[in-house]
Amino acid sequence: MKTENTELFEHIPVSKAVITLVIPTIISQIITVIYNMADTFFIGQMNDPNQVAAATLIMPPFIMLTSIANLFGIGGASLISRSLGVGNRDKAQKCAAFSIWTAAMVALIYGLAIYFLRPVVFPFLGADKNTYGYCADYVLWTLGIGSVPTVLNACLSHLIRAEGYSKEASFGVALGGVLNIILDPIFMFSLKMGIVGAAIATMLSNVIATLYFIVLLYKNRERTVITFSLKNYTWRHGISKEILLVGFPSSIMTLMAIFSNTILNKMVVSYSNQAIAGMGIAKKIDMLAIAIANGMTQGVLPLIGYNFASKNYMRMRAAIKTAFTFALIVSTVGAVLLFTCAVPVVKFFIDDAETVAYGQHFLQIISITCPAVSVAMMIVSVFQATGQKMKPMILSLLRKGGIDVPFMFIMNAIAGADGIPWATPISDVLSMLTALILFIPYWKRINEMIQKDRR
Repeated sequence: MKTENTELFEHIPVSKAVITLVIPTIISQIITVIYNMADTFFIGQMNDPNQVAAATLIMPPFIMLTSIANLFGIGGASLISRSLGVGNRDKAQKCAAFSIWTAAMVALIYGLAIYFLRPVVFPFLGADKNTYGYCADYVLWTLGIGSVPTVLNACLSHLIRAEGYSKEASFGVALGGVLNIILDPIFMFSLKMGIVGAAIATMLSNVIATLYFIVLLYKNRERTVITFSLKNYTWRHGISKEILLVGFPSSIMTLMAIFSNTILNKMVVSYSNQAIAGMGIAKKIDMLAIAIANGMTQGVLPLIGYNFASKNYMRMRAAIKTAFTFALIVSTVGAVLLFTCAVPVVKFFIDDAETVAYGQHFLQIISITCPAVSVAMMIVSVFQATGQKMKPMILSLLRKGGIDVPFMFIMNAIAGADGIPWATPISDVLSMLTALILFIPYWKRINEMIQKDRR
């Protein structure tokens, strides 16, 4: 039985199919970044570097929720698209049920663990007496209470996109982002709740977005393979292994980013809370360019996976080439804009001279290699879409934590706070070169398979 999006995966011109899948994904990614930036923006309006610093310090454990969502969402999406490519809807349903319920259980355990272990976790993250209380308030709502809806929101968007419903998936993610932007000022200023209000707004927006996905799936229950049915939940038939192994590189990438950011935060906060606030703002802004590349890779993954499974290698190659071209163009433009507009953009978030100076310096440095990041991320996505495990794992371990952390220590020793951010472009370029070394032989194999099919 074919899904209603078979036409999109098999027959629509590749450039149109790529645009159809990635544009909504990019928009939702940008909105997600904007709503993450909204917390920093609104907290910054209180002109309290301690609260901005607290939001920055607590970001690594919060980002861990994304790691959980990617583990089951991207792993599940890859297997679903490949199962649909060979017409196996039953396996796709079992894959969806496993991804949804396991993601929810892991998120709940993780969120509660972080909250109750905060006396150990917060000092490790770099919190001091000025930021500890703000960190605790933020974590209560975003992780202690909001971990499950935050993970399900992202996980369901990946799974729904695997069937070709990119617009619906992106709308759900965007809905959460828009709601957070609306709710932030209401809770923070109208209700005078400060950083607690920002946390509650984040939690509520994810709850509502998750409810949207649940209603959407219920309405389309006769057509979709994405199901909450526990009778389809199983660890057997290689489903759990396949999902975990394919999704693990994305999860590891996020975990390594958490490790990297934690080291970065502890290193920078040793200089001043203004320095860590400036770094936090710069990294949030830089996430816009990263979000575009991420939207490209996530959006095109089902198209690549479907055509790989159905052995339509020519269409698969065309999809990869088109996505690469789009990602490079857009990420390059984004890097130029972020570099040239660093001062006014950072000043938009907080009117504190020292924080702005740090933010400008950090942003200009970390934004210059956005194109390199887009290349590495696209290559990882191609490997994931085709069910490969080791190559994306290697790249995920290298990009964050494997290369940048050693260079953080080196640059800190050489140039102090001004030198630390240079670890990011160094690691991005080295990661891109490694990705290309792994990808070029695979690209040659794809071309060889196409030539063989022609004969």
